[in-house]
Amino acid sequence: MLQGTAGAGGGIANILMIVALIAVFYFFMIRPQQKKQKEIRKFREGIKVGDRVVTAGGIYGKIRGVKETTFQLEITSGVCITIDKGSVYPSAEVAQADAQNEETKK
Repeated sequence: MLQGTAGAGGGIANILMIVALIAVFYFFMIRPQQKKQKEIRKFREGIKVGDRVVTAGGIYGKIRGVKETTFQLEITSGVCITIDKGSVYPSAEVAQADAQNEETKK
């Protein structure tokens, strides 16, 4: 009889351990990734003409046109390429430089 009750208690402990492991994965891996994807999606929806961005391929440029699923990106004076919206990320260095320029103008 004692063996049966010990086995039942061990089963509950195993289930609780699995639930705890799933919770750890969710809060330390899945949830932060979802937040990051939400921020990137919000950035892409807010892109307008004149914004500086970097593509997934590492091409820096300035947005010259916005369409439904693509952007016109000027990579140098007079040279524009068409890129997919999904391959655009904010350029941290350029964004920081732009913020400093705006502060000096004020």
